Amino acid sequence: MTAFAVLAACAAFSATASAESLIDALSAAYQYSPTLDAARAQQRARDEDIARANSGYRPDINASANVGRERIGSVSPIPGQTGHSVGSPRGYAIDLVQPLFTGFQTTNAVNSAEANDRAGREILRSTEQQVLLDSVTAFGDVTRDQAIVKLNENNLTFLDAELKAQRDRFAVGEVTKTDVAQSEARRALGQSDLDQARANLKSSRAIFEQVIGHPPVKLVEANPNTKLVPRSLEDAVAIGTKENPLVVQALYSEQAARYTVDQVRGQLLPQAQLEGNYTDQFDSSEGIDEGTSLSVVGRVNVPLYAQGGAVFAQVRQAKHNQIAALQQIEVSRASAQSQVVQAWSQLVGFKAQSESDKASIVANTTALNGVREEERVGQRTVLDVLNAQQELLQSQVNLETTKRNILVASYTLVSAIGRLSVSEVGAATAVYNPDVHYQQVRNKWWGIDITHDDGRQEHMDVTPVK
Repeated sequence: MTAFAVLAACAAFSATASAESLIDALSAAYQYSPTLDAARAQQRARDEDIARANSGYRPDINASANVGRERIGSVSPIPGQTGHSVGSPRGYAIDLVQPLFTGFQTTNAVNSAEANDRAGREILRSTEQQVLLDSVTAFGDVTRDQAIVKLNENNLTFLDAELKAQRDRFAVGEVTKTDVAQSEARRALGQSDLDQARANLKSSRAIFEQVIGHPPVKLVEANPNTKLVPRSLEDAVAIGTKENPLVVQALYSEQAARYTVDQVRGQLLPQAQLEGNYTDQFDSSEGIDEGTSLSVVGRVNVPLYAQGGAVFAQVRQAKHNQIAALQQIEVSRASAQSQVVQAWSQLVGFKAQSESDKASIVANTTALNGVREEERVGQRTVLDVLNAQQELLQSQVNLETTKRNILVASYTLVSAIGRLSVSEVGAATAVYNPDVHYQQVRNKWWGIDITHDDGRQEHMDVTPVK
């Protein structure tokens, strides 16, 4: 069992043994998520692009061998000199080509691959943010739906008691059949609402298990993230337009595009290489048992009209792509700013709505108590009581929904500014470090195994959080 799997199993066990907080859920999702594992594997694949680009500095070495059977016949006008010979020519050869100067193509290819690798790390960071945000949403949905189920259960208990009371009063002639029918109808509605709430909870629990990796058990209601939320909208926008993964990715992608222009332009410059050949041939012809040859040649190629002008088109194309990458930076910054402003506005709006919901609960509670007292002395009807109870229930459900919205909005804002990570929120003691694999393979000369000598897989590269 891998270390990540062990951590995930331990997290799942602890979740079943005790209450689970939001931080516990985020830690479990970080250790379990197949989405994150896939993104990490894709990033490790990008690391290999640097190793491929570095191969342009190294020699290309090939070996070949040959063996055959040969019969040579001859006809001569001189009697006695006509005949044939049979031989078995065989041999081997080794060829080496060492690039000396490639018009800086290799250098720029390595630089471009390095920049794309950095852009890929931002894609990985963006994926991590989305996984964590999905986890917060799933956690908030379950806690909200659990509370709503509880509220509807309490409401149904109230309606059962109210229906029983009305039936008892009808039996002694204090109320009419209409009053009983109204209580029965409202009780049926309460049962329907409870059934729907329970169905919503089952759906939320299923999504929680999909995202976190285990079923929710004894979830502790979470508070919104106030630690990482900036003090003002201006601060949030300033951070987001610099640290949002989409913005940083666009910056690195533009850098890679600039290096690509220089890489393609290098095809128009002179190329120099060193060629070596060693050949050893046996029985190559009659009378020669073995022949060897060794050659070392320096070769310079000066392109005059390369590939019928295709290289010129490639350079122009690369320049257009670089301009597009420049514009994408502005698009990403504008998008990041929009995300921050939307998240900030929603967070502020939900906080204000929470205060209204609390005030509504207080008022509706007071109103329900008053209506019930007035109904006992004949100043209010049964329907008035039922309506007051329904209004109180709705205000309570609204508050639970708003509390969930505040939680998700706070983490959405943290994600928009680019600071939603397990290390920032304190949800992990060790985090995946993409630099470990990068350092291992960027200058690797040979080997096709992605498993370490001690059996560790590449995806086990983690760094302790200080």
